[in-house]
Amino acid sequence: MRNVTLILDDGSRFHGKSFGYEKPVAGEVVFNTAMTGYPESLTDPSYAGQLMTLTYPLVGNYGVPPFTFGQDGIPTFMESGKIHAEGLIVSDYSEDYCHWNAVESLADWLRREQVPGITGIDTRQLTKTLREHGVMMGKIVFDDEPDNQPEATYEGVNYVDKVSCKEVIRYNEGEGRKKVVLVDCGVKANILRCLLRRGVEVIRVPWDYDFNALQYDGLFISNGPGDPDTCEAAVCNIRKAMANEQLPIFGICMGNQLLSKAGGASIYKLKYGHRSHNQPVRQMGTDRCFITSQNHGYAVDNNTLGNDWEPLFINMNDGSNEGIRHRHNPWFSAQFHPEAASGPTDTEFLFDEFVKLLQ
Repeated sequence: MRNVTLILDDGSRFHGKSFGYEKPVAGEVVFNTAMTGYPESLTDPSYAGQLMTLTYPLVGNYGVPPFTFGQDGIPTFMESGKIHAEGLIVSDYSEDYCHWNAVESLADWLRREQVPGITGIDTRQLTKTLREHGVMMGKIVFDDEPDNQPEATYEGVNYVDKVSCKEVIRYNEGEGRKKVVLVDCGVKANILRCLLRRGVEVIRVPWDYDFNALQYDGLFISNGPGDPDTCEAAVCNIRKAMANEQLPIFGICMGNQLLSKAGGASIYKLKYGHRSHNQPVRQMGTDRCFITSQNHGYAVDNNTLGNDWEPLFINMNDGSNEGIRHRHNPWFSAQFHPEAASGPTDTEFLFDEFVKLLQ
């Protein structure tokens, strides 16, 4: 294990040991407070360009499941076809693992996919630093190569374009099935699984694809990484689709932000984002609260929603927007992840609500 140092943009330094692939790397340093789910989080395209800090102290003790795919090409256990996070930062990496579904260690997986990992970091102090300063850029540097320091930018980079599919992909084709166009901004595999389990045909299109010439019954806008302001092409296509006021539209995470932008609202960057399995949200107009899985660094400004729109969910910790709905048309969204994977499944019913709307 080589000595490595995490250097933040404010000059803070955290010393540790390398346990993944041995290369220096830079990215936006974020923290995730979930206790489990590192295989799903690492393969979530929404973490593209980021150095993921896990606040739970012991990581790696249940290993990594097999990287298998179903007949439809969707990963069986992961959320995409590869690791998207730039690097992993943990307090205590467990070399020994035990789980019925594990086939390799976390370290072996990181090395195979050429992703650096750093252990021995005081993740409590790192998280405190990020909470006080806000999310910032950082780099993992090997102490015996002090001059080899990579640079990276996150703001303004179109990471959605990096992770979106490049061609149209169809799933579950069949006569009589309702057709859903899925705008792939970096879709998680479990979103596909949740839709397919409900018997619909999914037409997965690249983020900037003009899908309005297709025949379809509903529009779904997926999660994805980075700044929604870099995805104007998607916003324009969504706005075109909204000319059909009877068309059901459902967005998740980035999809919430893009639908909001198409409706005229503005987006702002959160100080340190929401990345965990335990974010409480309240459904507006009710006393119903849900525990949700989240992974986003931007939020919709409720004050910029037009008169025809209203918040659907609100975060109980900081009051930020967690979803919107149109007052008259069948359009709604969630900032959190109702498909979980990993995380609580309290809000998976939103997929049922969307499918019920399909005509």
